[in-house]
Amino acid sequence: MFERHIVDWDDAYANGANIAGSDRWPAAWAEPAAAFRDALSAESRARLDIAYGDGSRNRLDLFLPKAAPKGLVVIIHGGYWLETDKSLWSHLAKGAVGSGFAVAMPSYTLCPDIRIAGIVREVGAAIGKAAAMVDGPLMLTGHSAGGHLATRMVTTTTPLAPDVARRIRHVVSISGLHDLRPLMRTGMNKDLAIDEEEALAESPALLRPMDGARVTCWAGGGERAEFLRQNALLANIWTGLGATTSTVVEPDRHHYDIVDGLTDPAHPLTQSLISS
Repeated sequence: MFERHIVDWDDAYANGANIAGSDRWPAAWAEPAAAFRDALSAESRARLDIAYGDGSRNRLDLFLPKAAPKGLVVIIHGGYWLETDKSLWSHLAKGAVGSGFAVAMPSYTLCPDIRIAGIVREVGAAIGKAAAMVDGPLMLTGHSAGGHLATRMVTTTTPLAPDVARRIRHVVSISGLHDLRPLMRTGMNKDLAIDEEEALAESPALLRPMDGARVTCWAGGGERAEFLRQNALLANIWTGLGATTSTVVEPDRHHYDIVDGLTDPAHPLTQSLISS
């Protein structure tokens, strides 16, 4: 018999406090991200700060492969909808770009200046903008809060236009947050302002997947128990609702280094994302 009862919800979702050497991040991403942008800019394969809306953070970067793109990958940053931006994540496009795909990477307005529902709409607008610039199949991925935003795009209440939604071939949620209700119990909710109505409307695990949805839920074996639960949760529920789902727990990875596989064209994470 196994019983689990969470008393400290802040600790349950606290990554930094439970990862040795966590003070390296997110600064550890800044240098490789800048180097990747500089390298592609020198080859005229980086289009930076493309506006997709009126907000100051409504900007995306587009990274292009050397030949005509095979399709488009969108990578959505995490940070609990409260922090970070696209500039820290550029190098994560390396795997997909090296495999022949264009990669779009948007920033979005952060809470408390917006509600999560508003971020969902912004990300939908960013994907629509990028999709108009690159033909072919569309793959979405995101980390943590970005995993929530990526999977939210393939629900029946998606903000995406039908012609864009039909192009989505695969979604990979990396350490995704698929049920927002537990976060209402954390101190973060002072700024997130999630209420029951928004949790029900914006949690992918509480929504129906669109027809033909294909989703992989990917997490690290060293994640907090709540992230492993959330990872399994969406795949479990959506399988019962007709989606094609899979769950991967990558050994010896924690919440911050789980994204590193995206930098390598040969890594299983990149290969899963771009697979047909």
